[in-house]
Parts: sequence; C-alpha cells; structure tokens
Amino acid sequence: MKIALDAMGGDFAPDQVVAGGVQAHRELGVEVIFVGVKDKVDAALAASGAGKWAQIEDAPEVIAMDEHPAQAVRSKKASSIVRGIQMVEDGRVSGFVSAGNSGAVMAAALFGLHRIPGIDRPAIGSIIPTATGQNCFLLDVGANTDAKPEHLVQYALMGSIYAEKLMGLKAPRVALLSNGEEEGKGDELVKETAKRLKGSLPGFIGNVEPKDIYASKADVIVADGFVGNIAIKMAEATADFLFRNLREEIPKTTRGKIGGLLIRNGVRKLRDRIDWREFGGAPLLGIDGIAVVAHGRSDARAVKNAIRVAKEAVENQLVSKIRAEVGK
Repeated sequence: MKIALDAMGGDFAPDQVVAGGVQAHRELGVEVIFVGVKDKVDAALAASGAGKWAQIEDAPEVIAMDEHPAQAVRSKKASSIVRGIQMVEDGRVSGFVSAGNSGAVMAAALFGLHRIPGIDRPAIGSIIPTATGQNCFLLDVGANTDAKPEHLVQYALMGSIYAEKLMGLKAPRVALLSNGEEEGKGDELVKETAKRLKGSLPGFIGNVEPKDIYASKADVIVADGFVGNIAIKMAEATADFLFRNLREEIPKTTRGKIGGLLIRNGVRKLRDRIDWREFGGAPLLGIDGIAVVAHGRSDARAVKNAIRVAKEAVENQLVSKIRAEVGK
C-alpha cells in the first residue's frame, strides 16, 4: 500500500514528519512517498536513517498554516498539499496524510477528489478516550464552523459508519453535543437535528452534555465545527494543564517526591491512554478518497499513527462503505 505524506505540513516539519513516515514504513509496512521541497526532505531522510526505499515527490511550494485555504490551493499548485491530493486523484497512492493547514487539505480534497454523492459538507473527526476504556468519536472538530441540520444528520451517519468499521463498535450509540441531555435542550440547530435523527438513524440516543463524553454514554458525538473545535481544544488544554501542574507540584516536597515515584507507572499509563498522539489523525469524512488530517503539533509518533489511520481506512474500504450507506 502506498500513502503520500505531506512532509512540509505541521509545526515540526519536515524533520519530525519525515521521521514519522520512516517509522510507519518500518513498523506498518506502508510504502510512504514523501511530498515536499526535495532538498529539505532529502536532509530529513538522511537524519532519520531511511534506506534507499524512500521516494520523494518534489513539491517546491508550501502552504503556511495561516494562509487562506482556498486561495492558497488555487495559487500554489506545486504545494505539497495540492500534489499529495493529486496523487490520490490519479490513483498513484491509496491515501494522503497531512499535519498542515487543515482548511487547505479540505479545499484541495474538495477540488481534486470531490464529495461523496449525497454529502453536502465534509467533517473532521477526533478520537476521545473515556473512563471505561472505550473511545468515542467526536465530529465535526473544525471542517465547517457553520452547519445546518442536514449537515449534522450527515455527520451522524458518517460517524456511525466510522465507529463501526474502524473502531469495531457494533450498533454504535450516536448523540448530539448539547447544554443539556433532556429532549428539547440546545440551540435551534441541535433541536432541529434531533427531530430529524429521532426514529431515522439507528442508534441515535438524543443529547449528551460534555461530561457525558468521558462517561462513555455515547460512541459517536455530533456537533457543528465551531462547537466541536472548541470542545476538543479545551480537552487538550485541560489535560496539558493537569499533567504540567502534576510535574511541577509533586517534586516540591520530599513526601511528594516519594509519592511521585510510587505513582509514576500509573500516571504514565494514564498519560499514554489520553495522549492524542496515539490516535494520530482522522480521515476527512465525506470526501471521495482517503485524506487524513493530523494535528498541527504532530511529532514523529503522531505522524506514524496518522499513517496507520490512513492504512486502516483503506483496508476497511471506508469511503465505499460511506458511499453505499449514503446512497440508501
């Protein structure tokens, strides 16, 4: 299987991104094609100790994180994002992975791969760990900040398919993120979406509050991209805040140092269980092809896992299964 990797995307590109691609090749058996500025990718490959297997697709232009997505995609045809998507479109690779400008990835995918028939807007999902150990899937986390009820209905369907096919959940429970779990709570978007989902989507259980996400009351949580993006960033910031303060406070006293040694393994296991880098990224759902969006702060481990997500999406025929269900 061939996967194109945006070597120039993300805060730590190209060194960490390329290192993640090399890890994916060695550990997952994926043939990674590195898309980016050739001399910079060459240097990163040499530093990572890659062998002669490494292939580079020269892309002399780079789309920065702060550029306007659609304008950048139109003006920078030789960028790593545009060329990576073109490789999927041309059938040269099975999927594309980028930790770069997520809006540009979506724009390039819309222009090059187009939407699955019946899907109006794509969505980006994110894996959320829960107290029970069973992860849930939150979408949309930023593809579209303005959404209509019909879009959220489509997100719910695609999220259900993702949870079943890639997370291995039978009959996944689907819920809307709201300010109250009672029927009738939420803004007009949530209320109207709930009416449309009730009785039409198997597994729809109504509303959940943010606290219910971690209590594993639903397997798929649906929100518009504005709410979903704030929710996921707040969760990441809270986790970082807690672990940073633990590291700073525990060693301040002798008793704390001793206690820290006793709980070190448990804290490490907990940190690993909620570490977003383990989840890598998520396919851009609703696009007629595999394009995985990774976190902008992705290091080598996160990039490797994002490539794993792309590999699993291809192997599980995610796009064709979404196309078939939407067609019904």
